[in-house]
Amino acid sequence: MSKKVLIVGAGLGSLATALRLSHLGYQVEVLERYHRPGGRLNLLQKDGFTFDVGPSFFSMSYEFRELFESQGLEVPFTIRELDPLYTVNIAGRDKVYRMFKDLKKLAQEFSDEPNFEEKAKRYLKAAGTIFHDTEYKVVKRNFNGMVPYLASLATVPLKHLPKMFRSMWAELERNFETEDVKVIFSLVSFFLGATPFDTPAVYSLLNYTELQHDGYWNVEGGMYKIVEGIMPILEQRGVRFHYNTEVTGVELKDGKLHAVVDSEGKGWTADVFVCNADAAWFRGAILNRKAYREEKLDKLDWTLAPFTIYLGVKGKIDGIAHHNYFLGNNFKAYADMIFKTSVAPEKPYYYVNVASKSNPGCAPEGCENLFILCPVPDLRHKPDWSDAEKLTDDIIADLSARVGFDITNNIISKTIYTPVDWMRMFNLYKGSGLGLAHGMNQIGAFRPSNKDEQLSNLYYVGASTIPGTGLPIVVIGSKLVTERITHEHGTVS
Repeated sequence: MSKKVLIVGAGLGSLATALRLSHLGYQVEVLERYHRPGGRLNLLQKDGFTFDVGPSFFSMSYEFRELFESQGLEVPFTIRELDPLYTVNIAGRDKVYRMFKDLKKLAQEFSDEPNFEEKAKRYLKAAGTIFHDTEYKVVKRNFNGMVPYLASLATVPLKHLPKMFRSMWAELERNFETEDVKVIFSLVSFFLGATPFDTPAVYSLLNYTELQHDGYWNVEGGMYKIVEGIMPILEQRGVRFHYNTEVTGVELKDGKLHAVVDSEGKGWTADVFVCNADAAWFRGAILNRKAYREEKLDKLDWTLAPFTIYLGVKGKIDGIAHHNYFLGNNFKAYADMIFKTSVAPEKPYYYVNVASKSNPGCAPEGCENLFILCPVPDLRHKPDWSDAEKLTDDIIADLSARVGFDITNNIISKTIYTPVDWMRMFNLYKGSGLGLAHGMNQIGAFRPSNKDEQLSNLYYVGASTIPGTGLPIVVIGSKLVTERITHEHGTVS
């Protein structure tokens, strides 16, 4: 008889872990508080429009291929590499920047930066070295405590050490002269929920992953096709899903987790448990660990919260591409303010995804679907979102002016999710969009472990455990937690 694994949450980390464990002979069951699988990788269908709720593209596409190929499967969805990767519109600039992997093309975009191509090659080569020197020593490894982690760090070439203590912005200033280059290269950290002034310079490796290594990829038909591709495989393997089921408690027995208890008082038992809910929050709110109580968690560094707008618009908007960033002209001041303000930003920075540019079926004929993401303070700093409509109107007015299209008077469908909505829908701690941030004191063994420190049959996967946040990183996390489980519990009993 197979051993049973119960997974709490049905995000991508859960689905990838369920794929790996069911392939190895485990009986898998999944509990999900939302009415549909996917977690933040979800779907909104309204008024004839289809929107990606959260992630709209990803890097490191080979991690998805590894997930399926490791089980003898073909990838059950079609991906397309983005070219250009995205556009950047900075307030007060006549030029809209297009970001290409081809450095000769990119040099034409940044013609004001002297010797840009030569500088970019040098910067990206160094960033690539960090990536490859740490990929298997730090990112793709399980650690049984701090000592093995520090020992592994000690094997990373010493030349990277200064970048652990220098900010990403400082690293960019060492390599480039013009403000626009530094701002645009730092967006990879900013829209992952942190500012380049607080992010360590080692994360310049993110520039390497986007501009050199693997680029960015989109899914044909929308990002939710990832979930729709995985679910039939799991269903064929007998993996059972229970939606609208929220875990609110646990039953412990002999140093193990005996059952998780839902809001209706029902206990769900298993041999092994995997938590895809936030690893830090679960330890505090559900397991009542003092080290993870609310006042402790509030002192940690969390990523920014998402404020998202989903618009169905009549007409075709020529002045916008598939992936776009719209920035102001006060980057440093904005970054210093955005994490801790108690009011919505007056001149917000935001990202716009127009999936209908690449996937016409996402909108009715002659229409566009716009997904707008504005990173904002989490609910620790701004708990009141009664001003959501004003922020929405400000963003739409600004976007209309920049793209030369009257969006306001052509809206067919409008949905707004504030950080409060994100917290309620997907149980995100204080509305933080991507969980714990990635400062040097919150990575590797400094991050909540994927193996529970007290309960021998409880494991974690997802954004706030190792190795970190982002779709491909969570897929890597599913491999790491599967390795732990199979090492400690075998495959089939």
